[in-house]
Amino acid sequence: MRSTVRKNTFKSYSRFLDQFQLRFSDVHVESLKPDDMGSFLEQCTRELSRSTRHLRFAQIKAFLNYIIEAAGLNIKNPCDTPVLSKAFRNIPHNPRKILDKETVDEIIFNSGNIRNRLILELQARCGLRIGEVLNLRATDISGRKLMIQEPKSGREAEVAFMPEHIATRLADYITAGKFSSNDRVFPICYTSVRNMIVGLGTKLNIKISPHDLRRHSATYA
Repeated sequence: MRSTVRKNTFKSYSRFLDQFQLRFSDVHVESLKPDDMGSFLEQCTRELSRSTRHLRFAQIKAFLNYIIEAAGLNIKNPCDTPVLSKAFRNIPHNPRKILDKETVDEIIFNSGNIRNRLILELQARCGLRIGEVLNLRATDISGRKLMIQEPKSGREAEVAFMPEHIATRLADYITAGKFSSNDRVFPICYTSVRNMIVGLGTKLNIKISPHDLRRHSATYA
């Protein structure tokens, strides 16, 4: 397992197992029933996506398999039932179509103001995740270089580079906004950005999300 993935994976798995321990600390594994596991999983994952629900089910099933094998127990895994497998199955989706260059150019052109334009360009031209864009502080920007703090990859930091014209536009925006070094350059929330991007897509009769812009960058960069 790569170290860049390990940190976030372990953190997520650890939090989930903490919930399991809190719920079943006084219950012996031999006493666990499928209904117990179904209730626990539903409580923990009801607000999550189907793929994440499936992941949590697979994680707890693997954990119980390990416990059963390590303890030499002659019991069936309480997660190993058709009902739970069906309830937490993952339904594969057809891959989304990659936005073409002309469409992205039009989305950016219609952005409405310099702040929104920069947010879109940093995703579509530089490949940043929306969370990375929103976490940028003035001190993270030096010329064409962007320091990405605590990226999703699990590294402590990463470096991204901007095209010259975007770097110039961003520098002018920061100067005009009189940001201090520790100020967030885009002090808005994910929901606001998502609504903005969805609205721009609606004007073009297409369904898009913030991640579609990053996906475009990965394809056309």
